Amino acid sequence: MLQLEFDERVAADDRVEPRDWMPDAYRSTLIRQIAQHAHSEIIGMQPEGNWITRAPSLKRKAILIAKVQDEAGHGLYLYSAAETLGVDRDELVELLLAGRQKYSSIFNYPTLTWADIGAIGWLVDGAAITNQVPLCRCSYGPYARAMVRICKEESFHQRQGFEILYTLGHGTPGQKAMAQDAVDRWWWPSLMMFGPPDAASTHTGQSTAWKIKRFGNDELRQRFVDMTVPQADALGLALPDDGIAWNAERGHYDFTEPDYAELTAVIEGNGPCNAERIAVRRAAHEDGAWVREAAAAYAAKRAGREAA
Repeated sequence: MLQLEFDERVAADDRVEPRDWMPDAYRSTLIRQIAQHAHSEIIGMQPEGNWITRAPSLKRKAILIAKVQDEAGHGLYLYSAAETLGVDRDELVELLLAGRQKYSSIFNYPTLTWADIGAIGWLVDGAAITNQVPLCRCSYGPYARAMVRICKEESFHQRQGFEILYTLGHGTPGQKAMAQDAVDRWWWPSLMMFGPPDAASTHTGQSTAWKIKRFGNDELRQRFVDMTVPQADALGLALPDDGIAWNAERGHYDFTEPDYAELTAVIEGNGPCNAERIAVRRAAHEDGAWVREAAAAYAAKRAGREAA
């Protein structure tokens, strides 16, 4: 009976809320996806955060600081959404640090120049928006509601990245070359952000059936390409794929599939920055232990006073 009510709720596009009955597999799938999303926001602060002191102007520094702060906030929204499923935030962090939970493969690539910050904003945040806007209609209420604000802020980040690349692309020959180099390096990892092809995906079929996801990896990747190609023309930059061409019969751009073997290698911990990213996160977690201990002590003392 409970399973039938759950199935009918999902089929009718009604939201599943924390106190509603849900299958254990649905709950565990949500915890895995939301945790991975939260971890990605927190780890994603690193490749951009290390450019705050090297940004080319005070204005650029202020904008980048604001963006990194936004990403921290996104992580907190998402950890809070995961906690509504009965999992503790500290447990999720420990699973990340132990390598038992993942974060987006894209953040295991280095940011070599200032133009990389523009490429991350335009391509990486653009891919994130393509993937995340449908999550605003996720069947699980707390996740869907968190995504509404996150997507608004990610859209702003994407425009910031576009503006950086536009400025560089219309600057000196050296600046344009730097922008083109960044796009060349970030294009393929951005395509990989959508995951493996649907035929090889472990989770996509069930997640779309439960309406956690609304579209498969292949359709989302195609949407991203269709959105990005005309934007590249506006930037005056070339996407590093000779296979991109408009297909009038399909009504979409053809493109070359990324190297999914590389995606697998990065997910398994063999990307350029995997070890560095986790080491930095682990060190930050350890350095912040005194803050957590002080907050817990204060909370306990306050609870004791209120009880008295």
